[in-house]
Amino acid sequence: MQRSLLTLLRGFSLMALLTSAAATAADKIDLIIDTDPGADDVVALLLALASPEEINVRALTTVAGNVRLDKTSRNARLAREWAGREDVPVYAGAPKPLVREPIYAANVHGEEGVPGIAVHEPSKGLAQGNAVQYLIDTLSNAEPHSITLAMLGPQTNLALALIQAPGITQGIKEVIVMGGAHFNGGNITPVAEFNLFADPHAAQVVLASGVKLTYVPLDVTHKVLTSPARLQQLAALQNKAGPRVVDILQAYVKADMEHYGLPGGPVHDASVIAYLLAPELFSGRKVNLTIDSREGPSFGQTVADWYGTLEQPANVFWVNEGNAQGFFDLLTQRLQRLP
Repeated sequence: MQRSLLTLLRGFSLMALLTSAAATAADKIDLIIDTDPGADDVVALLLALASPEEINVRALTTVAGNVRLDKTSRNARLAREWAGREDVPVYAGAPKPLVREPIYAANVHGEEGVPGIAVHEPSKGLAQGNAVQYLIDTLSNAEPHSITLAMLGPQTNLALALIQAPGITQGIKEVIVMGGAHFNGGNITPVAEFNLFADPHAAQVVLASGVKLTYVPLDVTHKVLTSPARLQQLAALQNKAGPRVVDILQAYVKADMEHYGLPGGPVHDASVIAYLLAPELFSGRKVNLTIDSREGPSFGQTVADWYGTLEQPANVFWVNEGNAQGFFDLLTQRLQRLP
């Protein structure tokens, strides 16, 4: 009797362990990061690649944006190398927007896209194939609503994939966009944020697809700011990653601090990864969003109906608040894991 009870208890323990492991696997975010590195993109990539318990980064897909496609693709591979994660493939995607002429942001990110440090050609090259085709193939064959996409630059790659294969929405769990502005105005025009201004037509395609959408706009990223103390906690890490990120950020945040008179600078794209890792640090509400692609002063504007004035169905979750110290504590904790 006693022996059979012990056997039964052992069986329950094993079952609990297996159930816990299955739940952990199910909770892990299956993620594709579409990116145009960019200083803040590099920080975002390091944060994601340092979090394998919560995030399975399936691939990095690159797009022209902050700098040309060849440079964004090199910088994504650099971030992968710095994180010691050469297992993650990098696919190059669209070299220009859907309709408009390409624009870049070298005035903010430097000519190479990663200011404050020297760049080099990474040892491992790009994956074979194109980012758009990779998205089509991967999302078409995925389990229903299983893959999350973090969009850290212009949404051109995903828009092209949706135009060619609208059915790929079946594989998408959620799309998290760093982009847009409502309450605080834009950072490329008085009303438009850079990623939306760079390719508003692509953003309209993604919005019209009906996928679950979350926007992490300037409204929140301009509240999650660096400070001397926050940079110091990163600099104090006993590895290369912490000081490297500090060097990048110190060079990168100057432009926004001077332009807006801010006490610190935003780390826009890294807020998307932080939102995935620790959503409790952020808050917002569901709103109806429209995107303006008409030529003129409102080109690229995101019109978020915060108060429901138009009485239209909500189509995005719009994040507008974030815990700045919580973000930098999370970033410090994860960067500590890297070489």
